[in-house]
Amino acid sequence: MPLSIFSNKLRQLPKAELHCHLDGSLRPSTLLELAREHRVQLPRHTPEELAEFMRVDDALNLDDYLRRFDVTISVMQSEDALERIAYELAEDAVEDGVRYIEVRNAPLLNVVQGLTLVQAVEAPLRGLRRAEKDFDITARFIICALRQLPPESSLEMARLAVEFRSDGVVGFDLAGGERGNPAARHVEAFRYAREHNLAVTVHAGEGDGAESVREAVHVCGANRIGHGTRLIEDADLTEYVNDRRIALEVCLTSNVQTRVADSYATHPFREYFDRGLNVTLNTDNRLMSATTLTDEYVFAAEHLDLTVEELAGIALNGFESAFLPWEERLMLIEEVSDKIEQLIGPDE
Repeated sequence: MPLSIFSNKLRQLPKAELHCHLDGSLRPSTLLELAREHRVQLPRHTPEELAEFMRVDDALNLDDYLRRFDVTISVMQSEDALERIAYELAEDAVEDGVRYIEVRNAPLLNVVQGLTLVQAVEAPLRGLRRAEKDFDITARFIICALRQLPPESSLEMARLAVEFRSDGVVGFDLAGGERGNPAARHVEAFRYAREHNLAVTVHAGEGDGAESVREAVHVCGANRIGHGTRLIEDADLTEYVNDRRIALEVCLTSNVQTRVADSYATHPFREYFDRGLNVTLNTDNRLMSATTLTDEYVFAAEHLDLTVEELAGIALNGFESAFLPWEERLMLIEEVSDKIEQLIGPDE
């Protein structure tokens, strides 16, 4: 099958995006407009130049990769900006064949110029709700705490997430620099989220080793793992994660950029898939990785020899692992399953 037809088929494939950061997924043109509006100086002055600058090809590690976010966060300090960015992200996702998206963000980073934490959550939620009305997408929100901040701030974020549990927030996450910032320090936040029946996911095995994933699973009680790239270094833990069907939110391009994987071809995603782990594909940061979810599926096909049929199964994993209530998930799964079957059926 020609690559253009293959890519188009993967674009049409109904997909779920479970790991996508709001502050890593701005349109370059929007970043420029917001910077002018808020009188923020940017390092480049055209959308094309800015897109090239924001793509992180020179990072030495995860911490180096994260430094680009200072640019986007600088314009994400108003309700209008947050609502617009969330809306446009969902619109871009629809164009990419995404039918369900969980957008995550750390509200603590958006209150530098006077917003309250509540406003920093309500604004992107408004954007996602507008997108749901305008486009064929279901959109939800995950609130992130940050590893490098005190545990008290994480508990505050967990309380905030629970407060909005009936208004579009479906999960609580821990992000930020992984090495030297163990998830175990934030155990009270995760306990609070779980005790209030909120799903939890943890960035782990991206900036640190398999022991970080072990903490996420056994100390924090993670329902899903963000990245999990180095999980494979612990065979017993890998088996445990597989047995419990804990989903891995895999982000191929981002992992190559942060040097946790040497290349697409050597990424452990294929081995995880072959072992039967519950793997999903995600963008992580559309701007910094200059990627779409379709691109990630194409990379998996080109470099890891996954077939359209196998990728369709991975797409279904995303819907099945969503933090939606089970009955809502079933309805969505039934709807997309029919479309997937039609799409991957024999060519005329």
